[in-house]
Amino acid sequence: MMPRPERRSSTRALAAVCAAALVVTLAVAALAPRGRAAESAAASNPMAGDGMWIWYVSRAGGTAARIAQKARRNGIEVVFIKSADAHNTWSQFSPQLVRDLQARGLKVCAWQFVYGRGAKAEADAAIRSVRRGADCFVIDAEGHYEGRYAQASTYTRRLRSAVGSAYPLALASFPYVDYHPAFPFSVFLGPGGAQYNLPQLYWKTIGARVDEAFTHTWVFNRPYDREIMPLGQVYLNPKPKQIRRFRRLVLAHDMEGVSWWSWQHAGRRQWKAVRAPVAEPSGYERYDSYPTLRLGSQGDLVAWVQQLLRGGGYSTPVSGYFEAPTRSALLAMQDDAGLQETGNADPATWERLLEFEPLAVRWTKKGAAPASGAGAVLPEPRSADLPAKGYEIPPGRR
Repeated sequence: MMPRPERRSSTRALAAVCAAALVVTLAVAALAPRGRAAESAAASNPMAGDGMWIWYVSRAGGTAARIAQKARRNGIEVVFIKSADAHNTWSQFSPQLVRDLQARGLKVCAWQFVYGRGAKAEADAAIRSVRRGADCFVIDAEGHYEGRYAQASTYTRRLRSAVGSAYPLALASFPYVDYHPAFPFSVFLGPGGAQYNLPQLYWKTIGARVDEAFTHTWVFNRPYDREIMPLGQVYLNPKPKQIRRFRRLVLAHDMEGVSWWSWQHAGRRQWKAVRAPVAEPSGYERYDSYPTLRLGSQGDLVAWVQQLLRGGGYSTPVSGYFEAPTRSALLAMQDDAGLQETGNADPATWERLLEFEPLAVRWTKKGAAPASGAGAVLPEPRSADLPAKGYEIPPGRR
């Protein structure tokens, strides 16, 4: 569940946490965008364009006719409607509502909040949502899923197996990857996972300027090589000029879509800012870099580097800890690619790493599982036990 508007953040100081406490650091070099995500076709993405999230249909007009009318008036092309919470499907996301909204020209995405307790049952609730006619499906996984690699693996495998390899799935989670070293981004956004990444980029809740929050999110999410379409905020009464700036940054980063949390929390000023014409910011230069990982780095980004190295034929444990074997593998890869041999996952090295198909992993608690199914069977990475470095978005009351 997304944070509720009454939960104001007292975490403005979190912006300094990254610089003070993280082993992962931003690289200075800027590089041109590339990768599988950059090559994705917008035409096949039902989440492309302008979207609005609906928590309760009853508080968003209550009927398809009212929702569609307001959506057209405000330039909304896709609605994200809550369809399930854990293993419980919500009756508001009915086949009839979906058909009626689609008939009125809207694309309809279902979304589910997941906890990682009973992953199979949660996946089954997601499957039921998809079968009610959803054009796309979003997994809202947050703090409950930190450290739950085995559950994330079970959930994504079961869901993907049922909906097929091409069905549009997205992850909506924390925007600052580096704050959450134990969150299984590499599972939800890895092989067989979601094709789209919708980080919850609530700059006002985070307590940061729009540009600062946007750049941090952009740089630390790029390594997963999935199309990034940020989820911005219209709750907590953000200033219209901030919403317009957010939209301009989306254009500047060539993103296929943007959406907003949430319909029921947006005031008149926010709706107006969402629909107002905007242009790409003049003179803006985006920071096309990547995080730099080195000896001592820990967390899911390290596990992802290790999966990419393994997929490229270089030997290293997939532990989430950057230790000597990982450095040796990177040195060998850099030598083969004619790159500067730093032994670090720096921007130039990320460019090469992302040309590899990552090792597909089936995570389990102990690494022991039936032989059926593709992918290496591994125990959860050691980094799954790491605590969060901070919560840029405070957990809402459940």
